[in-house]
Amino acid sequence: MGIANVLPPMRVVMPDAMAALRPASGGAVTLTGIAKQFGATSVLHGIDLDIRSGEFITILGPSGCGKSTLLRIIAGLERQSSGSVAIDGAVVDGLRPDERDIAMVFQSYALYPHLSVFENIAVPLRMRRLTAYQRLRVAALLPGVRRIARDIAQDVDAVARTLRIEELLHRKPGQLSGGQKQRVALARAMVRKPRAFLMDEPLSNLDAELRVHMRAEIAQLHQQLGTTFIYVTHDQAEAMTMSDRIVLIVAGTPLQIGSPDAIYGDPDDLRVAQFMGTPRINVLPAVATNGGLDVLGTTLPLPAGVAPGTRLQLGIRPGRLAAATGQPGVTGRLAFRENLGSDLFLHVHVEGAGAPLVAHCDPSESGAWRIGEPVTLAIAPRHVLLFGMDGRRLRPAPTDGAHG
Repeated sequence: MGIANVLPPMRVVMPDAMAALRPASGGAVTLTGIAKQFGATSVLHGIDLDIRSGEFITILGPSGCGKSTLLRIIAGLERQSSGSVAIDGAVVDGLRPDERDIAMVFQSYALYPHLSVFENIAVPLRMRRLTAYQRLRVAALLPGVRRIARDIAQDVDAVARTLRIEELLHRKPGQLSGGQKQRVALARAMVRKPRAFLMDEPLSNLDAELRVHMRAEIAQLHQQLGTTFIYVTHDQAEAMTMSDRIVLIVAGTPLQIGSPDAIYGDPDDLRVAQFMGTPRINVLPAVATNGGLDVLGTTLPLPAGVAPGTRLQLGIRPGRLAAATGQPGVTGRLAFRENLGSDLFLHVHVEGAGAPLVAHCDPSESGAWRIGEPVTLAIAPRHVLLFGMDGRRLRPAPTDGAHG
């Protein structure tokens, strides 16, 4: 049974109906010098970030890099050691989480197991619209309480219809699938109409097929709501497919902030290039000589401004590394063929490369390559990324257009 039969797609909502679920305005978040220490351990190092109202921004990085800590600081669940958080220009460092007008969606969904789906979604509205006395069962028949309860029910029904979970409202969380729980968690966040949604690895508990399905729906939901989404993940596919911008954090420091295309295709740092892309980018040693750039015996054009004798690191994506016969390039022996059906990757052991180089080939050519046989990998200079030995990107010197 396919995903479509298990989890129906979100309803295509007309603009006037979706407007009822949007916040009135705002959602810009500004982080200034955010640092965090746990005892002697420094987790975040002076992070500055401007998140635009209505933007989908993903905080991406490996486990332990500090991305979830940063999200919790924005939410008010964690206090920063220094720096400030502002929402729509107002500093919120002294405000509790419930006073910041934001909603958080957790990895664990954080649903109340003893409450129905309807009651789970209604919790934030009941807490905001009813006093402690009005929430008591004995006050349920008071006219004012009944009117508020009707309004809450209408809001819950509206968000449930948007996410296509109206038939689940009577169930308990224990009776739901992972995808259904995720939608309930989203509904509970949406019903408040917050200025920003904060999502902490919300898809990590789902299987691979359902993750693909849900990330498309979250992206669609963002387009419909137009609300600020701040999304934390270690999954580059989620970041690449959903984000307006990505903040790539390693060891508590943002290495690069930019669009998915820029982060992937124009990395500022070798660590960024290595984190983005599957399979990982190939990295080869290179040395500048008087005759060009020597890459394991193959000579490429030397970029302007690079002095002979300079040692560099050359990066090239597997999709840009061509396995060819009779063309200049680096030569090694085929160690492994990775046939994925739609893609074929050749893993080639090249002396001096440090790790097998990976080249993408047409699957129809699978029979042309045999384990242990020599393979030449052609390197096209226009697809090469150069990095210094410190990992920083070496960019071509700008040319003076005045001379044509």
